[in-house]
Amino acid sequence: MYRRRRRGLLVFIIVLVVVILAAAGLGVVVVRRQFPQTEGTLNLPGLQAPVEIYRDQLGIPHIYASNPHDLFMAQGFVHAQDRFWQMEFSRRIGSGRLAEVLGEAGLDSDRFIRTIGWARTAAEEVERLDAETRGILEAYAEGVNAYLTTTDQSRLGLEFVMFGLIGTDFTPEPWTPLNTLTWGKVMAWNLRGNMDKELLRAYIAARAGTAAVAQLVPGYRGDYPVIVPHPSQATLDAVPDAAFAPFFLGSGSDIGSNNWVISGSRTESGMPILANDPHLGIQMPSIWYEVGLHCEPVGRDCPYEVFGSSFPGVPGVIIGHNDRIAWGMTNLGPDVQDLFIERVNPQNPHQYEVDGEWVDMDIIREEIRVAGQDEPVVVFARSTRHGPIINDIVGGEEEEWSYGWEPLALSWTALQPGTINRAIFLLDRAQNWDQFREALSYWDVPSQNFVYADVDGNIGYQAPGRIPIRRLGDGTQPVPGWNSEYEWVDYIPYDSLPRAFNPPEGYIVTANNAVVRPDFPFLLTRDWDPGYRAQRIIELIEADPSLSVADVQAIQADSTPVWARMVLPYLAPLSSENARVAEALDLLRAWDGQAVRDSAGAAV
Repeated sequence: MYRRRRRGLLVFIIVLVVVILAAAGLGVVVVRRQFPQTEGTLNLPGLQAPVEIYRDQLGIPHIYASNPHDLFMAQGFVHAQDRFWQMEFSRRIGSGRLAEVLGEAGLDSDRFIRTIGWARTAAEEVERLDAETRGILEAYAEGVNAYLTTTDQSRLGLEFVMFGLIGTDFTPEPWTPLNTLTWGKVMAWNLRGNMDKELLRAYIAARAGTAAVAQLVPGYRGDYPVIVPHPSQATLDAVPDAAFAPFFLGSGSDIGSNNWVISGSRTESGMPILANDPHLGIQMPSIWYEVGLHCEPVGRDCPYEVFGSSFPGVPGVIIGHNDRIAWGMTNLGPDVQDLFIERVNPQNPHQYEVDGEWVDMDIIREEIRVAGQDEPVVVFARSTRHGPIINDIVGGEEEEWSYGWEPLALSWTALQPGTINRAIFLLDRAQNWDQFREALSYWDVPSQNFVYADVDGNIGYQAPGRIPIRRLGDGTQPVPGWNSEYEWVDYIPYDSLPRAFNPPEGYIVTANNAVVRPDFPFLLTRDWDPGYRAQRIIELIEADPSLSVADVQAIQADSTPVWARMVLPYLAPLSSENARVAEALDLLRAWDGQAVRDSAGAAV
């Protein structure tokens, strides 16, 4: 009996091992089948001349082409080769079509995006494209579609297998310029203005009084760095707790970036050094995709010799350098979002008041297809002159809104057609400071802090973007929308936006800190990030009069949180009878002030 059991157990183990090995082998086959072809020759219909794609030791593609059409078509092809699932997912986010593949899990996100109307705005941008930008976007789309038509659907990517889309009636739609422009709206949302803080301030004011707002949402400290030194009472009503629930997209909080540029007068080599580390939301794969775009030869007809980080789904290089200049960016964070409280006609819920008269809302019917459901979900997107009404998508039942469910309309600069893609292509081929600034004059949303360096030894800073000028108010809280007192009357002229060129300090630092002092003639925002990071970067730059590239890399890896210097003196004297709290205080008192990964004090 025992031997029979042993034999039976042995047979079971052998069978189990065979099954595991077979499954592992299948896994290897499935995974390896998703790898793109990176060697050999491909014949792609649509190319005007031969193109060479060389992948370096890090797997980064360098594209060599004799004309812009082929250059950007090839970029579309390699983006799709390596990141098509990411591109597919991104365009579904931007167009509000996640529920078609994710089912109910994507429905809230789709409702939000259809209501805001990203795809509708992007469609207007498509109609307004200049000929050159349209040509590049179409060439890029040709490259993506060449990949789709020459690749078996089972090889599109492991993610398609994991989501069960292979072997179904799912077929990726052709890529279009609209998909690229819609992705720009997603990024603008991730780097948006202060809608959340407007709601937060109104929430605090209604529950704790206006005096509590300044204490709980303090302004920027006057002793923190500014990038470019330069010599009405809002309606307050409660908003529901549900207004602060996260959307599928996330709130966009807890992201930030650093960049700085150092003049040759402060470097070991005598030439400028530019550093940039954008802190966008963590995701896999990375939001960035490094690529080199090389014209052969470089000239008027094909002016690109650029390397850097791109977005899959978008042609060109976003952050990088060409043969003459280098640039980096962080989020400027201007207040480009305002919430307007609209007054609705009690006799007609589809009308709202404008200066004493009732005006019809714009109402758009959107149908959202949901995987696993026969009938679409219908959403009615309502808009006023200020923008889409967001009550239905920020959460809360009608009785939770203490001001009687009066609609909140969102004004946001990204909901107006823009020209950011033209800015990218001009930036990639800019040869000097003037051309750099000309390119950024088309960079409208999202506004960024750009630092600059060139081979002639110059450094600079430019803040571009479409930033509103308000008749009244400062954009910190919702305001009445039924009259014209708080309207946006214009945008800050580009030449009036902050900039600097070869400043006497010999460096420029940005870390989402204040760009200008309070006496700047235009309001950019009241909601700057604290200046801790900028302060620390400046300390390290000024501590060494002859910085090397290795020194700058060490600054990027610095783990000293400046804010801890301010907080710890208040925490150290505290005591507690709670054992866990007492232990935490002991850890803080013993902490060396370094935010390294194995530091218990930093974790506390």
